[in-house]
Formats: sequence, structure tokens, C-alpha cells
Amino acid sequence: MKLPELFEEKMRRLLGEDFEEYEKHLDDPAYYGIRVNTLKISVEDFLKICPFKVTKVPWTDNGFYVDREEKPSKHPYYHAGLYYIQEPSAMTPASYLPVEPGDRVLDLCGAPGGKSTELGAKLNGEGLLVSNDVSISRTKALIRNIEMFGIRNDMILCTEAKYLVPSMTGFFNKILIDAPCSGEGMFRKGNNEIKNWQQKGSEPYAKLQREIVDDAIKLLAPGGMLLYSTCTFSPEENEQVIEYLLEKNDDLSLVPMKMCEGFDHGHPEWTLTGREDIKQCIRLWPHKIKGEGHFLALLKKEDGPQPTFKYEKIKKVKLTPETEEFFKNCKMDIDWSHVREHQGKLFYLKEDIPEMKKVRVLRKGLYLGEMKKGRFEPSQSFAVALSADEYKPYLSFDINDENTIKYLKCETLDVDTATEGIHLIGTNEFPLGWAKIKKGRLKNKYSSSWRWL
Repeated sequence: MKLPELFEEKMRRLLGEDFEEYEKHLDDPAYYGIRVNTLKISVEDFLKICPFKVTKVPWTDNGFYVDREEKPSKHPYYHAGLYYIQEPSAMTPASYLPVEPGDRVLDLCGAPGGKSTELGAKLNGEGLLVSNDVSISRTKALIRNIEMFGIRNDMILCTEAKYLVPSMTGFFNKILIDAPCSGEGMFRKGNNEIKNWQQKGSEPYAKLQREIVDDAIKLLAPGGMLLYSTCTFSPEENEQVIEYLLEKNDDLSLVPMKMCEGFDHGHPEWTLTGREDIKQCIRLWPHKIKGEGHFLALLKKEDGPQPTFKYEKIKKVKLTPETEEFFKNCKMDIDWSHVREHQGKLFYLKEDIPEMKKVRVLRKGLYLGEMKKGRFEPSQSFAVALSADEYKPYLSFDINDENTIKYLKCETLDVDTATEGIHLIGTNEFPLGWAKIKKGRLKNKYSSSWRWL
């Protein structure tokens, strides 16, 4: 691969005698990975049914290398949300943020959802995940991935961090910022990444990153933790951003993180003040590990008084008779005082949220479905958020049954069942979507936007 001349000069300065090894690595095949969705299946159980040959990613408990030729996106288990396809070093940020069930978590730069889906799995349905991205086009992938993973306690926003500050200062006890960056670790993806670097370099990103972290720190609760990461190598976007934060905020300190084979520490000599605590950051170099590279820094805010909030009031929803009839078959525990209605569409989020102004909210919780004239249409996201025993009747196709793929292709099927009406459809014990069955004929309700292509 031909590197831009200025970039090559910079990397020679940073890497010294390691540069030749880095340059040689650029012509190697890229690594490909999947991360198991522990909301739906344990790692141990997934490995028992895994259709691919996989090897462990050493820095995360549920990440695995897989050959691209295995085509993991073309398998029913992917459509059931059992795993997320992710570059292995990009698994580190969500893995290294110590999220516990019950936390209030913010993924500030969340699209397309790789980090948010793992944070949501860590919460295990308890607490709140707020996934945000400033790009409305990018949030389409974010919404789909959150829905496919079956996350029930997520709110999805499209806004700048500064608009969250008035209502949510000190609200989150865990924040992840996988910051927009110059993407020097992504050069092997193609010429677009290189052209972007040649046009912009690091400076505009470093400025943006400082603006983002300034607002994020205000959103972090006393005693809370923030993980900052990028997929670039530039010290101006990495060590120097963390240096900026620490110099500006006396109540912040770096937290040591687990080192794995091939990991490098942060470099004080690449900062402006030579801070020794910068060594507690982590660098992943692509010639030292099996991945494209990353930078990580975990910070903690000092303990202090917890702020109070004015929470949003929820208007009681009046359900149609058809909706009430549908939910008689649903065993999912729903607190109806926390179900919101918008133009007939029902959303469930059991956690209270502060009142917000000037914030574009795309989802407030799990989209259950829509109350229409004479019927209730359950949503695709609701189907994959359920377990097989949370809705009856449930019709399962074996993973090797041709009807599984036909269903995912939105085809109409003939089925051997005397039970009629709305069914939850799945493969083995993993739900995929909905169907309406009448006289042995399955009318497919699988979302056309999720269709197997």
C-alpha cells in the first residue's frame, strides 16, 4: 500500500525502528470478527452451535476471529441477533468500559451501533442506555442494530452533546466516546480513508474531539467513568486530548486498564507537558496485534453529591381492544405506566428519563408496535427482543430447514399447524419475526427492510 508522504514521515517519527514492520503489515489481509450477543445466548452455548470456525479475540470475553469467507452476515443466527460483525480491535472500547446492570450509560458517538450493542448487552435489561449520533443518516444503522440485538432499555438520539447538558448534567455514570477521528487505522479499507486524511489531517478532528469531551464531562456523574477511544494513531487526537482533559479538570484521573499481549501504553513524550500518568492509556498497533489498531483512555470523576433531575411525565396510554387481546398472549413483563404512545405507535422504556428540550429523540425504548384500525401490528424489533417462551403461539423452523431462509426472504409459506392468528416465528429457540397463519397458510410479517438478500 502506498502511504501519503506526510503520513509516512509522521509514522516514521512515532514508530522509529518499528516502522518497517508496520509498513509491511499494511499488505496483509485484514482481520474479521464477530461478537456474541450475551443478551440472547451465553458464549459457551453459542460455541456449541456456532456454524463458523472461530478463534478467541484475547481482549474481550465474547469476541472471536472469523474468516471473511465464512460470510457471517448470511446466516439466520445473524438475523436472530446472536452476534455482531465487528473489527476485532474495535471491540476494545465497550469491553473496557466497566458497565454493570442498572447503570445509566451514554454512547455519545454511537452509529452504527457496534459499541452500543455491547453496552446494552452488559446492562442485561437493567438501567438505561442512551445511544446518540449527530448524523441522521448514520442513525438508521444504529436503530437497526439496537433492534436486532433485542435491547429493551435503549433511547436513541440524534443531537450534539451540548444540547444534552441543560437537562442531563451529571446524569450518566458511564460514558463512551468513540470519537470522530482522522481514521489512520482504517487506511486498509480503501482510498476514501486516505483521501479524507489528505484533505483534513488531524487538526479539525482534534478541535472537535476537545469540544465533545468538554460537554461529555459535564454529563458524567460524580464517581462516574468515561472511556475515550479513537481508531487513529495521531497523538494530537489521543494523548493530547486526554492531557487537555486532565489539565482542565482537577476532579478527573486516569484508571489503569488490563494489558494484553502486543498492547502498548500511552506515550507521555507525545504530550505537551510530559504527564507520566498518560502511560495508563492503551495503544493497539496493527503490527503488534491481530486488528487494525485503536487508542483507549479510561477516566474517573471524583465522588461528590449526586444531582437531582426533573423527570418526564408519561401520559397514560389507552389501548384498543385488539391491542389488549394481542398482549394476552405475551408473557413479557411490561410496566404499562412506562409505555408511551406516539401517533398510535407504542414504545416501552421502564426507566425514568429527564425532561429534554431541543433534543431530537428517535426512539424512547423498545418499539412494541402500532395500534391500527381493527388490529394491532407488532413490530419487528419487538419480535427479536422476545425470548421464545415470552409469546405463544411460537412456530419454530429448524436452522437447516429451507423454510427458515424462505421466511427471512419474506415469502408466503405452507405450514403444518392447526393454530391460527398471529404467531411469533423463529429458528429453534431464537425469534426472528411475526406471521399471521390461516388454514395452514403463513402470511409473512417479516420486515421488508430486514429481508434476506
